[in-house]
Amino acid sequence: MYAIGDVHGCVDLLDALWARIMAHQASRPAAATQIVFLGDIVDRGPASRGALAWLDAKRHEVPGITTLLGNHEEMLLRTCDRDPMSFANWLRNGGAEAAASFGLPPFDGGDAGSYIEAVRAAVSPEWIEWIRRWPLTAVSGDYFFCHAGIRPGVALRKQQRRDLLWIREEFMDDPRDHCAVIVHGHTITPKVEVLANRIGVDTGAYATGVLSAVCLDGTSVEVIATDR
Repeated sequence: MYAIGDVHGCVDLLDALWARIMAHQASRPAAATQIVFLGDIVDRGPASRGALAWLDAKRHEVPGITTLLGNHEEMLLRTCDRDPMSFANWLRNGGAEAAASFGLPPFDGGDAGSYIEAVRAAVSPEWIEWIRRWPLTAVSGDYFFCHAGIRPGVALRKQQRRDLLWIREEFMDDPRDHCAVIVHGHTITPKVEVLANRIGVDTGAYATGVLSAVCLDGTSVEVIATDR
């Protein structure tokens, strides 16, 4: 099983990482392969539209792909639901780059409602509904996959949407056993972090040029990444 960290509109790095994953898979005994994207396909990087188009095509070509919702998709969905506060937050946190990738001009501070309608049309109703269907979590064996992390001390089945999408320090700094190894993105680290209770796979692709994944096989964890 493979888990891929935050893509953030870096479709060129996604292409390169995918080639490495496919080569890695080909070197192993034949088996059905599951691939989990840990969310944040969009924003910050230059090609959010391209990354979504890439993923849309791949999900029809390759069985076994699961894409989890990230907090950046959450901001995009809330923007498309005409929430002005989410729209402003989205623009400040990489949404401006995403809008540009869909061919929209920069927001000039004028009529937010009209710009939101343009975003809705550019992303397309089909993609908006597709993104809405992305799950918050996935489970495989002893691994629990989510975008940001979990609230320590709360049963996995009782985790709240906001924590799964947004939590950071309370989760990252907690050394407790979570009754599964939590595989997550969201918080950038210089390299993939493999700890006893969690595996962090966000290496800041849009800023570092390094997009990372892990191959999980039983208790073994192997890192696959693009070159810096």
